[in-house]
Amino acid sequence: MKYVLVTGGVVSGLGKGVTASSIGVLLKACGLRVTSIKIDPYLNTDAGTMSPFEHGEVFVLDDGGEVDLDLGNYERFLDIKLTRDNNITTGKIYQSVIDKERRGDYLGKTVQVVPHITGEIQEWIERVAMIPVDGNEGPADVCVIELGGTIGDIESMPFIEALGQFSYRVGPGNFCLVHVSLVPVLNVVGEQKTKPTQHSVRGLRGLGLTPNILACRSAKPLEENVKEKLSQFCHVPVPNIVTLHDVTNIWHIPLLLKKQKAHEALIKILQLQGVAKEPRLDEWTRRAEICDTLQDPVRIAMVGKYTGLSDAYLSVLKALLHAAVACQRKLVVDWIASPDLEETTEKEAPEVHKKAWGLLKAANGILVPGGFGDRGVQGKILAAKYARENKVPYLGICLGMQIAVIEFARSVMKLPYANSTEFAPDTKTPCIIFMPEGSKTHMGATMRLGSRTTYFEVPNCKAAKLYGNVNFVDERHRHRYEVNPDMVPEFEKAGLAFVGKDETGKRMEVIELPDHPYFIGVQFHPEFKSRPGKPSALFLGLIAASSGQLNTLLRTPFASDAAPPRLPSMNGPVTLKPHQNGNLKKLTNGLANGNYHANSINGNGVHV
Repeated sequence: MKYVLVTGGVVSGLGKGVTASSIGVLLKACGLRVTSIKIDPYLNTDAGTMSPFEHGEVFVLDDGGEVDLDLGNYERFLDIKLTRDNNITTGKIYQSVIDKERRGDYLGKTVQVVPHITGEIQEWIERVAMIPVDGNEGPADVCVIELGGTIGDIESMPFIEALGQFSYRVGPGNFCLVHVSLVPVLNVVGEQKTKPTQHSVRGLRGLGLTPNILACRSAKPLEENVKEKLSQFCHVPVPNIVTLHDVTNIWHIPLLLKKQKAHEALIKILQLQGVAKEPRLDEWTRRAEICDTLQDPVRIAMVGKYTGLSDAYLSVLKALLHAAVACQRKLVVDWIASPDLEETTEKEAPEVHKKAWGLLKAANGILVPGGFGDRGVQGKILAAKYARENKVPYLGICLGMQIAVIEFARSVMKLPYANSTEFAPDTKTPCIIFMPEGSKTHMGATMRLGSRTTYFEVPNCKAAKLYGNVNFVDERHRHRYEVNPDMVPEFEKAGLAFVGKDETGKRMEVIELPDHPYFIGVQFHPEFKSRPGKPSALFLGLIAASSGQLNTLLRTPFASDAAPPRLPSMNGPVTLKPHQNGNLKKLTNGLANGNYHANSINGNGVHV
């Protein structure tokens, strides 16, 4: 097993997760099998109990693991399925060591950070690295490990010590350290400053780790003299210093690494010369360039309560982007804080209220994502009502589905006090109830989590068609509340179709309004399994409905694990050059309208 460790210096939020994912893509393109591990130095056992404001979204895995959002990046970039153990936290490590101590596994020894905590970290890494995550048998060739936080953080010290020992144990030909650091430009001086990176590397070396590759984050590519200076002071060869400068979309990052021959440095350090081949990233190149050339917008109103931090809905945003690219549309997300739609805001801040409603009414489609708590619920209900009454495409995820059920009960079934017991425990019309197996005393890992099967009850419903006319589908869940099964007959009689249910037939999974162009709510989270080039079926349906392409899409459905269908193509190839009298704009409009299909885009023009 070969190991690539990615660390960060100077400041947090440099994009270590995307860098680690991109390194994985590059190695995978070289013909190697790749797995990933994320180390989070916080004391929480997992990410499940943390607020999205605190740490971004909670990403859910097939096995029900609630993990850091970076594991979502790994799964999307590498098209793999990770396990809960691929996310290591301080809480997990200490819990494991204390459990062993209580059992007497240490035979009377004094349990200490060294060697017991550091040894547990190393054993965990070696064990998890052997788990196949790409659907094939046997372990991967390379394990990419990302150490969260910044070098110098006190909470990451045991991991730094453990990884220093680990690098010595596995040997220099099996371990590569990539250090991601910031090279800022001071406006007053106007030059790229290397001192922060020098200090970061010096601190790293003082802790027993020496970087093999420097990945420098900057606004623009590093100048050659800056690279030479970094090489001199950081003891890293110039060819092993790569620039990760600002790009138009993150799909360019693997291409940046390839262009700077980062794969050659990795292969040389890991002694894989006889195994790895020259990387081919044609599909990544096409996708990155197509994303940059899209012009026709599709506006999606995202109605939630964590709109101040986009990372709170990272997987939803990525799923929307995957679907928009597949539909040849430029994604425009209008963030709407759900409390701003409510009457209280209209009285207290009328301009804010007016702006929020203006964005909602201008949207081509509306999405209400998952969430917890009663803040902003009324605003979400108003958004669902607007979508239902005005035939605007709507997708409700988890809480977004429950909101749609509550709104339908209040407006259509004339049950004004219909509510969820989450928001109104004493409601006399509980259309959303607490699940019988849930816990009201413990928060962590007590929800209905992970991959579960949904069976389609209505074969010709839109959701089933979008999934490829399948009888069932496996999607990931994360919820404590569900639709009250006792009220389902009343809902169905009033016109709300429960087209998808669990294996018992008593737990509602998918709702639809048959007489609406696109009004779907799902109890699961389809965003977690969306991939670049393989968009989630329901997100693809939302974007298609919002851009007038749904009927075409429903005539050519596809399975969720397959590439999206090609829109109707012309007979015979036509090559258009970008400079030919605005033909490129005409072409992209044609792509967006479904008139042409792009087979490839390169520097000479667009081949359709």
